[in-house]
Amino acid sequence: MRIDLNSDLAEGFGRWELGDDDALLGVVTSANVACGFHAGDPGVIRRACARAAAGNVSVGAQVGYRDLAGFGRRFIDVPPRELTDEVLYQLAALDGLARVEGTAVRYVKPHGALYNAIVRHEEQAAAVVAAVTAYDPRLAVLGLPGSSFLSRAAEAGLTTYREAFADRAYTPEGTLVSRREPGAVLHDPELIARRCLRIAGGEPIEAIDGSEITVAADSICVHGDSPGAVAIAETVRDRLRDAGIDLAPFAAGGAR
Repeated sequence: MRIDLNSDLAEGFGRWELGDDDALLGVVTSANVACGFHAGDPGVIRRACARAAAGNVSVGAQVGYRDLAGFGRRFIDVPPRELTDEVLYQLAALDGLARVEGTAVRYVKPHGALYNAIVRHEEQAAAVVAAVTAYDPRLAVLGLPGSSFLSRAAEAGLTTYREAFADRAYTPEGTLVSRREPGAVLHDPELIARRCLRIAGGEPIEAIDGSEITVAADSICVHGDSPGAVAIAETVRDRLRDAGIDLAPFAAGGAR
């Protein structure tokens, strides 16, 4: 078996630092790099791209709402054409910085509230897909299994990959529990690693209400801004490898 391990990176801004990009880039196989709308500035983003290139880590564009103050975790009712333009802007900015550092954007993963919205929000899902296909239809997309986003992306001819979350609780329907709810974020590295082993093996995991659900995944995400993110990522990596599961990026290759 093989699976990808990803994390959200380049989420600092100016003098404000968030997460340990260097350490996480030594663990993960794919990096969801912020594009400046929810987090990240040009210097932070370029450094993440350079470190990813040096470590053969696949670079993905973590596009989001234009919401620095809310870290992209607040839904914004953006008109579809405007959202398409904003995603295009983010893609182009990140890809330019990545190319300077000898790599390129390989995939697109929406961030935060946008990610959750396009599980069901058809118009915004279509707007993000339109941006990806307009920019480069060879790009893959990463999203929640069963989401409108992945369905529309597949219909548009894009390569789609399914994502599971190492450190987030799930509803019985297979969606993420809101961060406003107790128990939405998991913190115990060993518990998280055991759950990831079950996900990688296609076995059921426990939802927030105690019921069992199966989450199909090509990639597992460890949030870079979570407390103890590095320890969690290292534990997940080690337990997966110990079980004979190879870690490899789902979207690899040199600069286009």
